[in-house]
Amino acid sequence: MEVPKGKKVYFSSDNHLGAPTKELSFPREKKFVAWLDTVKQDAAAIFLLGDLFDFWFEYKTVVPKGFTRTLGKLAEITDSGIPVYYFVGNHDLWMNGYFEEELNIPVFHKPQLFQLNQATFLIGHGDGLGPGDKGYKRMKKVFTNPVSKWLYNWLHPDLGVKLAQYLSVKNKMISGVEDTKFLGEDNEWLVQYCKRKLEQQHYDYFVFGHRHLPLEISLNQQSTYVNLGDWITYFTYGEFNGSTMTLKKFDLPNSK
Repeated sequence: MEVPKGKKVYFSSDNHLGAPTKELSFPREKKFVAWLDTVKQDAAAIFLLGDLFDFWFEYKTVVPKGFTRTLGKLAEITDSGIPVYYFVGNHDLWMNGYFEEELNIPVFHKPQLFQLNQATFLIGHGDGLGPGDKGYKRMKKVFTNPVSKWLYNWLHPDLGVKLAQYLSVKNKMISGVEDTKFLGEDNEWLVQYCKRKLEQQHYDYFVFGHRHLPLEISLNQQSTYVNLGDWITYFTYGEFNGSTMTLKKFDLPNSK
């Protein structure tokens, strides 16, 4: 992908809209939509790295109620010709065509390699990567199994959504949420994952979410690991200006 002069590529992750309740997440949604309105002015592309919703499951003819402002803004952006790419997170594993068909947004279920100008990026949500976290990895295999999804599909949406929202908040293993304190490079599974990938191939940037912690870590003189933080505590996002990737914090124009 060529990033024209004066244009930028933006990255965002972990909004968890709907948590802990739709009412309490509504101000965060409005702030995120304001960010989308801001970045669309000079965006060459926008990457959303998962957990936009605290829960998302696509029945054959039903999707979870709400999030109209976010979905409408994304449709407006893609209709204007700005590409948006989505990477599923551990809270929205169950996407099955809605974003592609209704919003014209490609959806990825695994990390993907992108080249932006001369820089190579490995991009993904980040859950279940690297060593450790074996309990969650086993749980994820159950959740992504076609039989499991088929069985869950038979739950009435009112029951299915309510059950999933409860488990998303209450069960740490199911949610895949890690300790949001920096654990040190040797104990950060995504850092270890990136270092192992560099043994096979060079990447300029590894960009992930999931940790809810803004991080920029130099892996060597040429490669950097970036974690995008979240839109619950930090309101941080990534910005690539065609040559350099940086983390920034979004504040509403009238906020103090």
